Amino acid sequence: MVQATGREHPETGGMPVNDLSEDQAARELAWLAAQLQAANTAYHRDDAPDISDADYDALKQRNAAIEAQFPELKRADSPSEVVGGAIAEGFGKVQHVVRMLSLGNAFSDDEVTEFDQRIRKYLGLPDDAPLAYTAEPKIDGLSLSLRYEDGTLVQAATRGDGAVGENVTANARTIADIPQQLRGAPDVLEVRGEVYMSHADFAALNERQKVAGAKTFANPRNAAAGSLRQLDAEITKSRPLRFFAYAWGDLSAPLAETQSAAIARLAALGFSTNPLTVTCDGPDQLIAHYTQIEEQRANLGYDIDGVVYKVDDLALQRRLGFRSTTPRWAIAHKFPAELAWTVLEAIDIQVGRTGALSPVARLRPVTVGGVVVSNATLHNEDYIAGRGGDGNPIREGRDIRVGDWVQVYRAGDVIPKIKDVDLGRRPDDARPYAFPDVCPECQSAAIREAGDAVRRCTGGMICPAQAVEKLKHFVSRAAFDIEGLGAKQVEQFYSDGWITTPADIFTLRDRFGTGLQQLKNREGWGEKSASNLFDAIDDKRQISLARLIYSLGIRHVGENSATLLANHYGTWAAFEQAMTQATVGSGPAWDDLIAIDGVGAVMATSVITTLQQEAERDSIDRLVAALDVQAAQAVATDSPVAGKTVVFTGTLERMTRAEAKARAEALGAKVSGSVSAKTDILVAGPGAGSKATKAAELGVETMDEDAWLALIGTA
Repeated sequence: MVQATGREHPETGGMPVNDLSEDQAARELAWLAAQLQAANTAYHRDDAPDISDADYDALKQRNAAIEAQFPELKRADSPSEVVGGAIAEGFGKVQHVVRMLSLGNAFSDDEVTEFDQRIRKYLGLPDDAPLAYTAEPKIDGLSLSLRYEDGTLVQAATRGDGAVGENVTANARTIADIPQQLRGAPDVLEVRGEVYMSHADFAALNERQKVAGAKTFANPRNAAAGSLRQLDAEITKSRPLRFFAYAWGDLSAPLAETQSAAIARLAALGFSTNPLTVTCDGPDQLIAHYTQIEEQRANLGYDIDGVVYKVDDLALQRRLGFRSTTPRWAIAHKFPAELAWTVLEAIDIQVGRTGALSPVARLRPVTVGGVVVSNATLHNEDYIAGRGGDGNPIREGRDIRVGDWVQVYRAGDVIPKIKDVDLGRRPDDARPYAFPDVCPECQSAAIREAGDAVRRCTGGMICPAQAVEKLKHFVSRAAFDIEGLGAKQVEQFYSDGWITTPADIFTLRDRFGTGLQQLKNREGWGEKSASNLFDAIDDKRQISLARLIYSLGIRHVGENSATLLANHYGTWAAFEQAMTQATVGSGPAWDDLIAIDGVGAVMATSVITTLQQEAERDSIDRLVAALDVQAAQAVATDSPVAGKTVVFTGTLERMTRAEAKARAEALGAKVSGSVSAKTDILVAGPGAGSKATKAAELGVETMDEDAWLALIGTA
């Protein structure tokens, strides 16, 4: 079994995700998948976790960050789509009627506030509107689902992989906290909660194990999970297991209208519920309760690793719904991982694809939460200087200098961060760090635009770091995806001077001729492999418009944004002409561009500026001349609004704008922010103004919200 140690990838060493090449990212994702699969197996199936929760969270966060940067590399076995682990042999399988999902995590107060803001935005609630949550300790145990029919316990199952769990009914019947019969319960009631073991019971069990010469357990969670999953129920019966109920799955009738009332109903039915569960109004009260629980943590008598927040109103929970593996209406606020102090030995500057100068702390190696850390992010020059993004002091204005003793922390972050500085141990010769105003790679000016937190190299393609990273992006899987031409080959060819711009890739065969001598004589190449590469390049001369736009590496334009642009303009000629004629900030072409739902002023400015830069445009024109760019294809579905352009205006009363947009796009419609001759349907709620007037002038079909819901079949 691959040992999931929580250590950084041996090749990338926790380097910033933006600086990973495609090949490095792919290799690290494979490594992360193996690490996390092993950790899941050890934790969920074998009840013998070999990494800490903080290390596990850090690996998950790293995996998510790489997938966000390289969505085309997301694996079929991606850990981000996995809940729990495989079931153990020896137990029958139970198909969960309602999947048992995991929770998203928050590691700071700001992330809790962002969670609240996301919910308010989705539901269309103003910042000052009341929004109640429940807050409860996150028990560090084993998830269990109990199914009651006509008041009788008929089945108990572990979470397993979220869809299928292990049948542990006989074992669950031996736990005193689990009622065998219920009075006044719905005909079908699936109660969910956590099996755990108290600290005192754990110590007593281990002492008995020692006396008997049997295996001792590493922690209460392992002891609880191992005890519940015994093939002999008599062994389970001898173990002091407990159970807290906190949720439900399949129901024949609702328990209540709110989360808090439903928990009270479970308590009235005879289940143990956590006494520290409270109802809070807004993030400030949530965070205050989190602090109170954290202060009590050592005295609770059982293990917890955070606090879970849930929207209290169950109707709102239903509206918010679920992502692939987590509910939108809940989050786990995890307790921080271990902190450590060490010496900052150097600050290095790395240059990314967009020219961003990213400072990286080189640390005297130190163990943080069981992991040896030697690198940490320093974010940007303001962070080093002791200033926040708003210009106000952070760390009480303490700057960071080479030679300082710094406090390092890992709390699920992609890479470690520096939290604080010990001025009392600052060397006498330590000097304020002077952030470079020239690129360390090409010596071009590194400027910081107004409103931007990052300083960027202005060298463009003459900067080796940017040029190589842009070329790697160009051949990445979501772009041209040329077989045999990956990050390693790009670096080699750039170093040899064979390719400096994307267009050079498509002239390689002509420049090398049929003899292929220059390439086939290189290490790792032969005549066959060289010929295969040239054929693979030729195969990619036909490319979709969306892939072409994405491949250009325009700042702020990702894969989804490229698709939006391609679908809107249809052809390269139309896109190129519009960007050439556009003026940033005004004019018909500008208005048309920012009217695309999902395209804002920042992205629009970046696209126009790129297409109007002389050197960049020359490179793009030479590239396009070598290609056959395919026009965008309309989304084909059987829905009545597939391929149609829809605009929503006024106040929607039965759904929020976000919900309406999501439903329309799921049915193949294009949602725009403004009415034009291309608009097919205007959905107008109360308060519709100029858009309704313009639609009438253009003869655009206009309907109210009820008619729209009837049309799409969800009235």
